[in-house]
Amino acid sequence: MRVLIINTSETNGGAAVAANRLMEALQRNGVKAKMLVAEKQTNHVTVSQMPHHWLYKWHFLRERLSIFRHLYFSKNHLFEIDTASAGSDITSLPEFREADIIHLNWINQGMLSLSSIRKIVKSGKPIVWTMHDLWPATGICHYARSCGAFRTVCHNCKLLPGGGAINDLSRKIWKRKKALYEGNNIHFVTCSRWLEAQARQSALLSGESIVSIPNTIDTRVFHPTDRTKARQQMGLPEEGRIVLFVSQKVTNERKGAAYLIEAINRLADSNPQFKSNTAVAILGANADEIAEQLHIPSYPLGYISDAQQIANVYNAADVYVLPSLEDNLPNTIMEAMACGVPSVGFRVGGIPEMIDHKHNGYVANFKDAADLAEGIRWTLFEADSNELAANCLHKVAHNYSQQSVAMRYIEVYNELIALKRYII
Repeated sequence: MRVLIINTSETNGGAAVAANRLMEALQRNGVKAKMLVAEKQTNHVTVSQMPHHWLYKWHFLRERLSIFRHLYFSKNHLFEIDTASAGSDITSLPEFREADIIHLNWINQGMLSLSSIRKIVKSGKPIVWTMHDLWPATGICHYARSCGAFRTVCHNCKLLPGGGAINDLSRKIWKRKKALYEGNNIHFVTCSRWLEAQARQSALLSGESIVSIPNTIDTRVFHPTDRTKARQQMGLPEEGRIVLFVSQKVTNERKGAAYLIEAINRLADSNPQFKSNTAVAILGANADEIAEQLHIPSYPLGYISDAQQIANVYNAADVYVLPSLEDNLPNTIMEAMACGVPSVGFRVGGIPEMIDHKHNGYVANFKDAADLAEGIRWTLFEADSNELAANCLHKVAHNYSQQSVAMRYIEVYNELIALKRYII
């Protein structure tokens, strides 16, 4: 079986990380899996970059300019909207022609257009589309938040100036997606049960095949190591407790840094023990902006791409905190758990599926900084740290191992191949 996994980036972003890990998991379970990307960052032989890189850049620019125009030349929401109005035809590439299964992932920002996807559909090859957010089920947004228009038809989009209109950009793209999906066999996979429930509410995906399969993780990289040694390697204090916050861009509003800051400062101002022996490590772009607002020592580590160094950061921590306001199945929580580090997060998205409350971490009430602070306090000072670590490792082994996730995808692939043969 030959599977072609398609994603805009090879390594940047959660979807890229998840797609890479799936490729490796499939390869280790007998599948000839390759990746096709618009932006290649490594020299891995099983990852191919689309030819004519300048053309991808042009598609990216063309689409952003179009969105910029619809936003009346405002940068607000410029990268929260995708229209898939520009992209490349990949059906003539050798990687595409030799594949038995086409596996779409995050394909936005100039890689594939809706017209490109239509050509993939017309090729007759079975298609799996892993949803890393809600975009395939909405008009133009990746996260609907409080908007329920996608349940009927997108319109009056809050991301557009003045709240959009009845026949705005979101409705036009929604109609194009509806025409693309109708009568075509695309098998949708969500990374969390929460996203599956959201997708099933979408009028776009009514009647479509949707299943939930979690992301996987390589426990050969992310596993428990000596905490003192990990701290030494990352330049972190050897004594005391460390709270960790990780995001590709820590100032992204959706990642909830404001709630982390409030929770940490609440603990620092009310708990002398916390203030005297606790520090915060911040991994990701713009880490300095968060560090300067905290009332306890902080260590902005910046953006790190090396997986082994990232694993060292997790192993240096006592607790990982991710106060996301909306998230699917965060790779970062999985990475922390694989290193035996408990997590604290809000009851939102797929997070409660990963964190079992007071078993391998703490699930705080949504947007409740006081409860987030309580979760951090409970994890650091009250819970049995060894028991939490053991429960984290057990959850990863039984739910996110490469073999278990790969076998679930292989089952989907086999069903689609069998269905194609039956139809023929």
